Amino acid sequence: MISTRFLRPSVSIFGFGIKSSMSSRAPPKALLQDMVVPPRQLFGPGPSNMADSIAETQSRNLLGHLHPEFVQIMADVRLGLQYVFKTDNKYTFAVSGTGHSGMECAMVNLLEPGDKFLVVEIGLWGQRAADLANRMGIEVKKITAPQGQAVPVEDIRKAIADYKPNLVFVCQGDSSTGVAQPLETIGDACREHGALFLVDTVASLGGTPFAADDLKVDCVYSATQKVLNAPPGLAPISFSDRAMEKIRNRKQRVASFYFDAIELGNYWGCDGELKRYHHTAPISTVYALRAALSAIAKEGIDESIQRHKDNAQVLYATLKKHGLEPFVVDEKLRLPCLTTVKVPEGVDWKDVAGKMMTNGTEIAGGLGATVGKIWRIGTFGINSNSTKIENVVELLSKSIGEKSK
Repeated sequence: MISTRFLRPSVSIFGFGIKSSMSSRAPPKALLQDMVVPPRQLFGPGPSNMADSIAETQSRNLLGHLHPEFVQIMADVRLGLQYVFKTDNKYTFAVSGTGHSGMECAMVNLLEPGDKFLVVEIGLWGQRAADLANRMGIEVKKITAPQGQAVPVEDIRKAIADYKPNLVFVCQGDSSTGVAQPLETIGDACREHGALFLVDTVASLGGTPFAADDLKVDCVYSATQKVLNAPPGLAPISFSDRAMEKIRNRKQRVASFYFDAIELGNYWGCDGELKRYHHTAPISTVYALRAALSAIAKEGIDESIQRHKDNAQVLYATLKKHGLEPFVVDEKLRLPCLTTVKVPEGVDWKDVAGKMMTNGTEIAGGLGATVGKIWRIGTFGINSNSTKIENVVELLSKSIGEKSK
């Protein structure tokens, strides 16, 4: 006979015979039903539609996060990221988290108390970077462009010379405004004055010319759900040797273990040392990124960029045909893979976007200061297609007409 002297009186060792003291609860009715995922054309600022070759990876068997086969997939991803970033940086890997985690990883590694931070603000993401630095207790100076414009590079170079920051932040393509910020010679000014150069390519990588090493970029991060057409959940990132020297010589350790570039670099095999356990990577999302990078490699990174530029011209011409105008007046400063469109006077942007959604197509309104002023049309990856673009603008024009009646 089994003694029950030390068992709670309301619990049976076999799970029957004695009622539990815990109250029973019915499962949520919603979870007893199948999940509803409607088909949708994603022409907003991201996520974008997945190609079949990428979507297929999400049903592959899981592997352990240190299994040799998965380690090889990680190595393939690192090579692919070096290819799309155009860099030889050894510390090139993917942070487990969305694009914003790339920003946080970069900043918590490259800034510490006493540092000065220069932010080039062309929209919301410069504001976010400044806000994060303020939370970290870092001294911040901003140089800002009017909405729909970029900051002249000469002004940035002068600010670097005058302020002498430790780190300079630039968002290459701001998804809140559709502006593409020129980057040429900023890296030279950073080197001249002892600053590190940090670039956000979340909305631009693969659709806009970018070459980390040629531009003398010390840290660049991106995201998987835009031009790469993979699910959100990873933030590609790359640190130069100069950046890693700064990290290794910090006066204080990086406050975040999860975002520590040295620890992450070891897990991703960047340092050539025996891998230490850091965290369990999102296995299936890494599969998807590997497939996305394979697709880019097969097309060619330069060919992908040119396709986005060519199809942006199709978009501009189709907008003009329907009496619609891009928000960014200077064509040279438009992000080729995300176009912002002025909302005509007297038109409710939300009603129009809602009408398009009922027709199975998503576009988005403004973000931050551009709310109510613009629509944002993302033509990322497989959606950078002339026929699809013409159809989206036709539907936009039709939806405006219906809502104006």
